[in-house]
Amino acid sequence: MRKQFIVICTMFMLLLGMAGFAEAAWQPELLVSLGTKGTTLRLSGNMPVVLKRLDNQKVVWQGNAKEFATLTFAGTGWELNGKKLKKADAATLELTVADERNLAKLISTYDNKSYRGALRLVPRKGGLHLINRVTAEEYLQGVVPEEMPAEWNAEAVKAQAVAARTYALRQRKRHGKEGFDVCASTHCQQYGGVAVERAAANQAIKTTQGMVLQSNGALVDALFHTDSGGMTENSEDVWGSRIDCLRAAKELRTETYPWEKNITAVQLSGLLAKRGKNIGELKKIELSPIRIGKASQDRTVSGRVKAVTFVGKSGRASMTGNDLRSMLGLKSTLFSMTLNRNVVFIKGYGWGHGLGMSQHGAKAYADSEHWDYKKILQHYYQGAELKKLY
Repeated sequence: MRKQFIVICTMFMLLLGMAGFAEAAWQPELLVSLGTKGTTLRLSGNMPVVLKRLDNQKVVWQGNAKEFATLTFAGTGWELNGKKLKKADAATLELTVADERNLAKLISTYDNKSYRGALRLVPRKGGLHLINRVTAEEYLQGVVPEEMPAEWNAEAVKAQAVAARTYALRQRKRHGKEGFDVCASTHCQQYGGVAVERAAANQAIKTTQGMVLQSNGALVDALFHTDSGGMTENSEDVWGSRIDCLRAAKELRTETYPWEKNITAVQLSGLLAKRGKNIGELKKIELSPIRIGKASQDRTVSGRVKAVTFVGKSGRASMTGNDLRSMLGLKSTLFSMTLNRNVVFIKGYGWGHGLGMSQHGAKAYADSEHWDYKKILQHYYQGAELKKLY
């Protein structure tokens, strides 16, 4: 099997400009999975590089400034510049600095992507699992501008920073059994590292440093989404269980972020049949009109679909709004469905699950109502307290 090669250049630099956290006090660290890559890494640094075994913290290699080294995992052990790295065995290694107080100055680069903090190299079948050990605030620098445009109103971006920080710290150990805390995808939060950092987002992070949302002394589940469509959702209408701070909240505007999708009746019947719902030729769709702010038998108070009933020649079947969203790839469950001449017309609003903060809603309140980030957070996470954790 041919080896895959990944070029990793590791360099050290002072945090200037966008970095903004030069002499930070203690803060939590996160282990962020960057995925499994190839088996060869090319390393360098403009300050001394220290490579340690994770199990006993013994240094297996030290590199001088601007010294390049090629590190390869050869199946049973590590090789450095083609020679066996005897002290390393097959242990997990971590590229870091000799003095941990300088961790914030480390930038690791591979595949043209740079990440602040240490880089952990975990041998696995098929390649190396790369894990970024990074402080919470530096992690946010690579998250906030991925989740919300940095050029938006500063108060909305501050609210996003607090929500993202709270969510990340509450989700620590989500992937604990896999050896890391959070992933770098939307399954956790989108994390793009140094390349996505923006000065405005970094300023919002710095202004709110250490601020989190709590309820009864515990971090809240600070969920957020792109656009509610007019009203956020109650947690029990999505997950089936009540969470006090995740209450339905009306927005400044309704029927926002409109979208449409059409599908033929034959296609829809076929998709239903694949899921064991054989109704034959589709004749009718039973779903009440959208009424934001008023619940009905088949809709929640926010207007989102609880269930739709499909009537066909061979019978009838129901499907939940969440299942329909997944099956049809819809942006939200706030939609209407009508059948006309063998075509199903779907018209909806919003984008996302509808829980917690609506990002477009936060922007609207900041722009039009001049709300600060604290008031925005109070609106979307009802009853939660804003606390400085560190």
